[in-house]
Amino acid sequence: MTVTIAEELLLLAYKEDGKPLINSTQLDPALAGAILAELAVADRVALSNKKLTLKDPAPVGDDELDATLTRIAAERKDRTPQWWVQRLHSAKLRTRLLTKLASAGVLTEERGKVLGLFPTTRWLEAQPGVEANVRERVSAVLAGADPDARTAVLIAIMHAAKLDRKAFPGASKARIKEIAEGAWAGDAVAKTIASINAAAMAAITAATTATAGSSG
Repeated sequence: MTVTIAEELLLLAYKEDGKPLINSTQLDPALAGAILAELAVADRVALSNKKLTLKDPAPVGDDELDATLTRIAAERKDRTPQWWVQRLHSAKLRTRLLTKLASAGVLTEERGKVLGLFPTTRWLEAQPGVEANVRERVSAVLAGADPDARTAVLIAIMHAAKLDRKAFPGASKARIKEIAEGAWAGDAVAKTIASINAAAMAAITAATTATAGSSG
């Protein structure tokens, strides 16, 4: 089946036992960044550090992506990618994407309780081949293969969320940095990667700071 960059990110972010490798303050902004990046790769929006510009409002055929495209088209002011990541990221977005993967048979939702009291949800693989295909593609790029835009964006967002070395423990830090900085790419792709990376990092930092402040 075809999965979006955000869904690929989710598959890589969960361990075999259905628990996440990173916390929600890292994962949720990264998912929002992946949504915007997908629209850029599909040539629906253009990204720079200072502005996200609508290029084409035509639907791409995915409910989540098309809903975001509609929101962008309805916004009357120019906004930065960081602004959009802040507005889009939420636990609800993560749940919608996980539920979609479960509905497609890629994941299985398993509900339970901790100590018989606190509800928990684990998302277990039902079709391991889907994640395996993503891992194979990413691993090849991390090993030196030329990346396509989608794979490069996925690696850059994993790097912003500090998921890269957790999902791929043996990966070269230098290679990840090279991909995340877009040094290999043409100007348009490099700008997209840089702006999404910066927006995701800023949103993750803001969310982490807010969480630390509220718990202090």
